[in-house]
Amino acid sequence: MSWLVPLPVILPLTGAGLALAFTRHPRAQRIISVVTLTLVLIVAVSLLSLADDTPLVVDVGGWAAPVGISLVADRLASLMLSVSAAVTLCVLLYSLAQGLADGDEETPVAIYHPTYLVLVAGVANTFLSGDLFNLYVGFEILLLASFVLLTLGGTVARIRSGSIYVIVAVVSSMIFLVAIALVYSAAGTLNLAHLAERLPEIDPGTRLVLQLMLLIAFAIKAAVFPMSAWLPDSYPTAPAPVTAVFAGLLTKVGIYAMMRTQTLLFAEGRVDNLLMWAALATMLVGILGAVAQTDIKRLLSFTLVSHIGYMVFGISLSSQAGLAAAIFYVVHHITVQTSLFLVVGLIERRGGSTSLTRLGGLSKAAPLLAVLFFVPAMSLSGIPPFSGFLGKVGLLQAGIENGSILALVLVVGGVVVSLLTLYVIVKAWNQAFWQGIPEGLPSTRLPGGMVGPTAALVALGLALTIFAGPLFGYAERAAGDMRAQTPYIDSVFSRGDRGEGESPEAAP
Repeated sequence: MSWLVPLPVILPLTGAGLALAFTRHPRAQRIISVVTLTLVLIVAVSLLSLADDTPLVVDVGGWAAPVGISLVADRLASLMLSVSAAVTLCVLLYSLAQGLADGDEETPVAIYHPTYLVLVAGVANTFLSGDLFNLYVGFEILLLASFVLLTLGGTVARIRSGSIYVIVAVVSSMIFLVAIALVYSAAGTLNLAHLAERLPEIDPGTRLVLQLMLLIAFAIKAAVFPMSAWLPDSYPTAPAPVTAVFAGLLTKVGIYAMMRTQTLLFAEGRVDNLLMWAALATMLVGILGAVAQTDIKRLLSFTLVSHIGYMVFGISLSSQAGLAAAIFYVVHHITVQTSLFLVVGLIERRGGSTSLTRLGGLSKAAPLLAVLFFVPAMSLSGIPPFSGFLGKVGLLQAGIENGSILALVLVVGGVVVSLLTLYVIVKAWNQAFWQGIPEGLPSTRLPGGMVGPTAALVALGLALTIFAGPLFGYAERAAGDMRAQTPYIDSVFSRGDRGEGESPEAAP
């Protein structure tokens, strides 16, 4: 079944080409996009099941590793693919309903659909890549599509935000590209499985430089402090569905890259303490920024930064328990954060604003909207029994098991940040939903096509709570494979060798 592996990349790219060909037929574009992402979701869930037995590998062009580019669907990649496919499909359906309700003024159909599908392809390519340069290509695909989506509508605020995003992303890409050149110079390969065997043989100082350069590149993309200031200025100005998919998914691509390289290429944990400090600073700076906000979009953008710190905390522990909790937390956060930003889009539509000082009485005016906000908001805050609570408990337990002073400081910091998250969420909940109804509150009815996908994502977040046991078990198996390294390496080399590789004619 390895033929399934490249489909999450091929399908959206094919769909993007078809959508571009039907620029004068909006209905055809909508059908193409929905069908494409539905197929991607089916393929991703299939890979999720198949990869639980053994990683699936495809050698692009028939060139075996380490010469060729490998696409690898192991437990971690398949889980990330499945969650991202579900989220992007729901966001697409939401955006279609919003576009129809607004006459496509906010999301120009001819531009939006092919660009969105290219974005999905870039995300899938990043998760499946078994090669550092192909990982770079995935990031560049994301950069191209992201800039177009961020600047939809061409307003001054969106152009400004998009420019900030592009500048930061280009700097990150330059660092990443230089790191790739240095890695190839030092190890003679860019294949991740091959690097896992060769990097331990090079000079420790050189290896440390390579590790730090890759970490900096990925930390910028993940908005890890002190490289996080760009995010709250870039995301809130975009259309609601664009902000949702960016906030929920794109920062996790950087976290995924950190997970993959830290466990596969630099498993000795030489920078774990540095990562712990970065995690603590990211949590605190993000949540303190959220406390000061009066706009709900910016408030959620800052909480996004703070919760990136929890994920980095799990990576920094370099243990199976820490990685498993981090994986679970990533899945939880993608789902919950995306659903919250979709709800904020509904709040803006119903209340006419995202400013907490201008909102009020939404619980009476739109009780369903209050429920849709309350459930993921409580999960984000870490209130039991929601998935956010379970993920944080897993991270805190892993930190206590580590036992170092710095890990225990992070445990305390994690509890404090969770309480502050609850404070800012309750503040937003009270001001937007319970204070007096302001004069001139719009009587706009919420389109069912926007409410439905939002409710589906909220339900998915609840499902993560209900099925937390099996999901945590899957995350633990994924973390075990990452720590062991051999399942990944052996799967990549099962069709090639560790030397010069094979030509397409010689490959089986």
